[in-house]
Amino acid sequence: MTQGVTLTAEELAGVMERAECLHDAKAIDTALDELARAITQDMGELRPLILGVMTGAIVPLGRLLTRLTFPLEVDYIHATRYHKTTTGRELVWLARPQTPLRDRHVLLVDDILDEGHTFRGLIEACHEEGAASVKTAVLADKPNPRRVPGLTADFWGLNVPDRYVFGAGMDYKGYLRNIDAIYAAAKSDED
Repeated sequence: MTQGVTLTAEELAGVMERAECLHDAKAIDTALDELARAITQDMGELRPLILGVMTGAIVPLGRLLTRLTFPLEVDYIHATRYHKTTTGRELVWLARPQTPLRDRHVLLVDDILDEGHTFRGLIEACHEEGAASVKTAVLADKPNPRRVPGLTADFWGLNVPDRYVFGAGMDYKGYLRNIDAIYAAAKSDED
């Protein structure tokens, strides 16, 4: 996530114009419906604690929650490995869940699983806090050679290529999370 970048409306319009739509609003709705069915089947009897991984989870988590019709609790978790740099290092906590995790069945929800270093750290942290089980759900899965070996999401909605993607919770330099589709940025807009 890039913070502190100011882009003009014209620059953002150009990014949108050059981008390739990978998954439209209908595909996202279908993916969320399927995610909800799979999560309900697997966790519906567990009264899970759903943890949204901020900030990317805001959009997919909000849309997913209305599709989950079983008893659950919601909290959030916010950590980064980048902390205002472009290279990752140890996990830096910005907000820990307020709900105790001990003996809880936890579902971490995020917008995308990319390389997975932060996600792996969050999973480990939940186990260290005594969670009975930890599962993961993402709207988009981006398989790539930089992924933490063996790390996969338990539930995922859509696959995206190994490109800079945005929309449906994923940002383009802090913007465009709210777009109701998933786009791949043009190569010229990736830096």
